[in-house]
Amino acid sequence: MKIHARRMAREGVLEALFSHQFSDVERKVTVNRVLKNVPERKVNLEFITALFNNVLDNSKWADELIEEHLQNWEFDRVAKVDKVLLKMGICEIYFLEDIPPKVTISEMVEISKVYSTDESPNFINGILDAVYKDFQKKGKN
Repeated sequence: MKIHARRMAREGVLEALFSHQFSDVERKVTVNRVLKNVPERKVNLEFITALFNNVLDNSKWADELIEEHLQNWEFDRVAKVDKVLLKMGICEIYFLEDIPPKVTISEMVEISKVYSTDESPNFINGILDAVYKDFQKKGKN
């Protein structure tokens, strides 16, 4: 099965964000590593860079938003991969207006099926759906 170019790009952003947590190299170096690993991602360089930078620039705010939507769960117990996917989803919803939020939510759920736990898809869907509903209420859409 062929993976859609945007899915491949999002997986690259996930890799870049995850590895960036553990290194002190410049953002551009991290992004270039991800592109070098899978050259097909280069067609989405602008998207990858925008999403990567939005997540890093808004990380603390996104963490707070995630924490607001957790029910009966401690923020520190959320899997690291899930946190990254949630931040990516939140930043797509809030800052990348050309992508329908339902597509964003679906993509984060699908990626979590590959990279995270069996419980992650439902967890990510629930949090991102709640974030999107609040986003709509605030008149951002």
